[in-house]
Amino acid sequence: MQVLPPALERLIDQLAHLPGIGRKTATRLALNILRKPPALARELAGALAELHGSIQLCSCCFSFSESDPCAICGDSRRQSEIVCVVEQSADLIAIEKTDSFRGHYHILHGVLSPMDGIGPDEIKIRELVARVRSGTIKEVIIATSSTVPGEVTASYLIDILQVEPIHLTRLACGIPMGMDIKYADKYTLAKAIEARATTRK
Repeated sequence: MQVLPPALERLIDQLAHLPGIGRKTATRLALNILRKPPALARELAGALAELHGSIQLCSCCFSFSESDPCAICGDSRRQSEIVCVVEQSADLIAIEKTDSFRGHYHILHGVLSPMDGIGPDEIKIRELVARVRSGTIKEVIIATSSTVPGEVTASYLIDILQVEPIHLTRLACGIPMGMDIKYADKYTLAKAIEARATTRK
């Protein structure tokens, strides 16, 4: 006996395909949408339908945008000679929230993972090298995560970019603000020592 109507089951199945959403959460979301006014469901459906038609990749940094170039690449007040390399658009959003970086970005759309068949040609590394070789870039900040694939990707980028006439830096990582050093795991502590900064009076 079918407990839920087929239309509701189909919505639950689709929501459950999203990352981080299991069937239980998908069911809760679907029931919540069903309880809302029909106009809200139509607006949601319309927004989803327009998503792929309205959004494209910026031809410069490869972030998601409705315009080309994107708002960041098209902003003349930003420092176009400094490029921060991130794995995904979510990383760009996180850095922008700090309001401390005024350069441009380059989104790789992934990390190197030979075990999963993801090599340099599967992410936007070739495009990054082309940007650097255009001669307009003075500094590249590698801001990949400190996971194993992120570190592998960072090492690969350092290897291929260190021959270019640019200032090459890696986003510092280690002890977070407010953390007591004795509670840091050995990997975090090792990275903090490796990325230590010089201080002057």
